[in-house]
Amino acid sequence: MAEQGADHWDVLIVGAGLSGIGAAVHLQQACPGQRWALLEARNTLGGTWDLFRYPGVRSDSDMHTLGYRFKPWTDAQAIASGPAILRYLQDTVAEHGLAPHMRYGQRVRRARWRDDDGVWHVDVHATEDAPPRHLRCRFLILACGYYRYDQGHQPNFPGQAQFEGRLVHPQHWPTDLAVRGQRVVVVGSGATAMTLVPALAQQGAQVTLLQRSPTYVVSRPSVDRMAQALQRHLPARLAHGLTRWKNILLGQYIYRLARRRPQRLRTLLQRGVRHALGPDFDVERHFSPRYAPWDQRLCLVPDGDLFKVLRRGQAQVLTDEIATFTAHGLQLRSGQALEADVVVSATGLELLAFGGIELEVNGQAIHPGQSLSYRGLMLAGVPNLVYVMGYTNASWTLRSDLVSQYACRLLRHMHQQQLSRCMAPIPTPWPATAGWADFSSGYILRSLDQFPRQGHDSPWRVRQSYLHELLSLRWGRLNDGVLRFS
Repeated sequence: MAEQGADHWDVLIVGAGLSGIGAAVHLQQACPGQRWALLEARNTLGGTWDLFRYPGVRSDSDMHTLGYRFKPWTDAQAIASGPAILRYLQDTVAEHGLAPHMRYGQRVRRARWRDDDGVWHVDVHATEDAPPRHLRCRFLILACGYYRYDQGHQPNFPGQAQFEGRLVHPQHWPTDLAVRGQRVVVVGSGATAMTLVPALAQQGAQVTLLQRSPTYVVSRPSVDRMAQALQRHLPARLAHGLTRWKNILLGQYIYRLARRRPQRLRTLLQRGVRHALGPDFDVERHFSPRYAPWDQRLCLVPDGDLFKVLRRGQAQVLTDEIATFTAHGLQLRSGQALEADVVVSATGLELLAFGGIELEVNGQAIHPGQSLSYRGLMLAGVPNLVYVMGYTNASWTLRSDLVSQYACRLLRHMHQQQLSRCMAPIPTPWPATAGWADFSSGYILRSLDQFPRQGHDSPWRVRQSYLHELLSLRWGRLNDGVLRFS
């Protein structure tokens, strides 16, 4: 172990959201001898679940899989609200005594590895203009998520400057916005839009969902009856585990059905929408996407809340495009004029690899988009660094837990064997590569070049399969013939 001091750590974790808090618990339990700290750029924990404050904010995954394996989810609502998830994270920090290790208002701008001393040199800024504080660590875990916190994706709509109403983005929801009696247009067709429409309707707004193209929408009960029954008769951890596995297997089945028999799943999804909305609703126009199921994430609506407000007339769906903003609303390409007091731009995220941290190895800049991913958690040619990325086709935390456990396995192995360095060397020849995700969602396509490339064969391929990675990351050999220790 290198010399310790106030600014020297065995492990630094960056990010205090779902991934970072989970990594901290795994590290504390599996590697109790490590001296570590968790750095968070914002002034509070929670990440996504503290940042997003728009009406109705909730998970689009069930909490038995989005929650941690080590902490049972016991609330009745399996499709949980943002505040409930934030409380869950706060409880996790309290139960595991993480608070003394957490450092808020610490934005990591740069991390430099030097072979001559075998540590990461990490530059941390308390404010934008503050001089950096220099920390050192032997091992770096980046749990920063994958999108920008300071801004979402905001298209520059034609004529938007002349709009006399309010134009807001869900990522920065104004606290003074009252929508009762207001005409609100929600622009978008993703999970955020599907969440906002019923929530705003319940607040008394007359809501229009304006989408350029449809997406697949599926209703699911917010309360998992099997989970409730198991919790009445079994210990919490066992009930949680059984429910978790039921949902994992169901999710994997649906994803495989989408890949092997996409038309069959398409038919099932549209049948569900027709049943929810009735025979008079134009499902073909508004809920029949041009792409196959799971080419983009399915949109989950708990208890069919979106369908209910559409049937009651509290909301409507228009599938059209914006020609221009006007003083009092929107002019659509179809020629229809849509009046609005408030326009909500639910147009997606701006992705950001590794929290925008500048990486450097022995004086050479590392550009993530030009790097090759090893097992979807390390960069070829970069020592002693693990980054956490979740699944695109399942709950984020399923994979973040596996990655954190893998990092702990590496640290234990290095400690037991008195090793100081692990790295996946850059392969020669460089293999054929593809983008980090095979989704056609706009927010993915806009940012593919920012994120590490993946190969077509193991261990350079990122498998979007929890069952496969459960075996390879939790129990597979560390000495796989590629990873090098010294």
